[in-house]
Amino acid sequence: MKATLILIENEADHRQALALVAKLMGSSDAADRARMAAQARLIEAYERSRWPRRTASLPELLSYLMDQHGMTRADLVPLLGTPSRVSEVLSGKRELSMTMVRRLRERFQLPADLFIPAGSSTVAA
Repeated sequence: MKATLILIENEADHRQALALVAKLMGSSDAADRARMAAQARLIEAYERSRWPRRTASLPELLSYLMDQHGMTRADLVPLLGTPSRVSEVLSGKRELSMTMVRRLRERFQLPADLFIPAGSSTVAA
C-alpha cells in the first residue's frame, strides 16, 4: 500500500494520521509496518505537545484514591492524624509528614514519592 507520512499541525491532520495508522495496521508488508511506526511517532509527538501531561497535585491524588477505594474523609483520619489535618491536606494547605507518607504508602500500596511534592526539600511535621 502506498502511503506517505502526514505531518500533524492541527486537528484535521491528527484525524487523518490516526486513520492512516488504522489502515496500515492491517498490512503485513514490512514497508507499511515501518510507515505505521513512523506515523505513530509523529502522532505521539503531536499529542504530547498539544495535551501535555501534568503531575496530579496531592489533593487531586488523594481525592482520586478515596474515590477508587470508596473512602470518605473520615477514613483518612487514621492515616493523617486528625479531621483538621485531613481538611488541610485535601485543601492543599498542608504537606505530609513522613509518618503520613508511610501510612498512605502502606494503605494504598503505592510508591512514597507519589505523596511527596516535586521540589519539596522538607516535609511538614
